[in-house]
Amino acid sequence: MTARARAAGRPRWTRARAAAAARRAAGTPPFYRLVYRLVRRVPRGKVVTYGQVAAILGQPRAARAVGMALGALRGPMLDAVPWQRVINAAGRCSHRDGFWAGVQQDLLEREGVRFDRRGHVDLRRVRWKGPRREWVTGLRVEL
Repeated sequence: MTARARAAGRPRWTRARAAAAARRAAGTPPFYRLVYRLVRRVPRGKVVTYGQVAAILGQPRAARAVGMALGALRGPMLDAVPWQRVINAAGRCSHRDGFWAGVQQDLLEREGVRFDRRGHVDLRRVRWKGPRREWVTGLRVEL
């Protein structure tokens, strides 16, 4: 502890603790933060489904909450989280308006994901298997 912190009676903050406090203060729900952390791990050229993300996080019935979390992305987080790699269980881009679905498909095609004429991907070929088991267990503890 620094002399100034001791004198003020406050614990010394590390960078990690300060960053975590800033995220909490920003009002991002913990589940959303876990979704963002998991989606950032999906490699280029691979996709996951909303339900798969929810199941990996230990919340198998929370596919809609995963969609809400990704829909809440704003500002620099929109560029930091590869939201386009999350698609619906049918293998399609599922944003409600045609504009974002088209943008999502374009971004995925740039990464090498192929779509058929109907706008579906072959999930057997491009679905990400998920993180290591140890990492999944760590996420479940945080919820």
